[in-house]
Amino acid sequence: MTRLRIANRTFQLPQSRSVRIVLGGALIVGGILGFLPILGFWMIPLGVMVLSGEFHVIRRLRRRFVVRWGRRRQARAGRPKFDDDYLD
Repeated sequence: MTRLRIANRTFQLPQSRSVRIVLGGALIVGGILGFLPILGFWMIPLGVMVLSGEFHVIRRLRRRFVVRWGRRRQARAGRPKFDDDYLD
């Protein structure tokens, strides 16, 4: 079972790879139409997160973003930063 974790919540995704790809693509396309009612720009990052489980390029970009975001949060909190060797 494929799962997507956002913050402290876990969501189950469909087992079929093709359904997950269509779902992620539909979320991104719907997010592009975010100026319309009901649809919103929040759908773009959600679609990217769904697709990151299927494509290694998107997964790497998402992971880099998560690491940089974590470093930024720690720097703002006054904690020491990670070593740069962590990503290599």
